[in-house]
Amino acid sequence: LPESGVPQLVQPMIWDYAADFDVESKVQLVEKYQRCGFSKVWFASAFKGATGVNQSLTLIGHHLKNHLQWLKVASSSPPEVLEGIALTGWQRYDHFSVLCELLPVAIPSLAICLQALKNGGYSEKIKEDVEKLLGMPNLEIDTFMR
Repeated sequence: LPESGVPQLVQPMIWDYAADFDVESKVQLVEKYQRCGFSKVWFASAFKGATGVNQSLTLIGHHLKNHLQWLKVASSSPPEVLEGIALTGWQRYDHFSVLCELLPVAIPSLAICLQALKNGGYSEKIKEDVEKLLGMPNLEIDTFMR
């Protein structure tokens, strides 16, 4: 792979939307890409649409946990290798499926996930800040929004 020249042309993106993925295996994957000559890698998470083809509401806690896992990978990887994280927001699983988790119901999840990434973690203060920003008195993290 290093002799092919590909590592100088592209930056790989490591995708995982699970709330409890194995951090160590992702760190090892980053190191493997680095050994192959890739100077930068991207991570890909999801703030909506990755939990079920017919999901209509966004379970914020699932996506928040996913982002917290990615923060662990970032903190355990060489800092110079991470180029960024792409927050995906899937709306359909294939072109023949109905839409799932439309953007308006997922905005609170996007806000929480962005703030967790920006602040390097999650706290009650972050939750309160997002509630204030969105004008929502009680943002439900571990249950579906009512």
